[in-house]
Amino acid sequence: MEGMEPRFFADCQARIAVELISGRWPMVVLYALGDGPARPGELRKQIGGISQKVLTETLRRLEYNGLVERRRYAEAPPRVEYSLTPAGEDLLTPIHALGDWAAEHADTVLAAQESADQASA
Repeated sequence: MEGMEPRFFADCQARIAVELISGRWPMVVLYALGDGPARPGELRKQIGGISQKVLTETLRRLEYNGLVERRRYAEAPPRVEYSLTPAGEDLLTPIHALGDWAAEHADTVLAAQESADQASA
């Protein structure tokens, strides 16, 4: 496709955003932190259905990528809290847009999947 701008090719910066939120939990964790700083136990209760191990891995990945910051308090017992960085806060805008899209089109997607499953059965 001559003359087209390569928006999602291997070396394109737009792919960074897609890779950051790919997977089952990163967007959910970012969305949950949109309410403000939270401890891991609070996040698990708010999110539901996520194991402590997966939550910890997801938070570490988000921290590594500069979307979440971890704050450790020198208390007994030690307390850890996670919050969004400015980059993480800015990522909430497209996450909310995806949520709006899902609210409008989820039934269509589910119906198409069910139809495809029935056709292949």
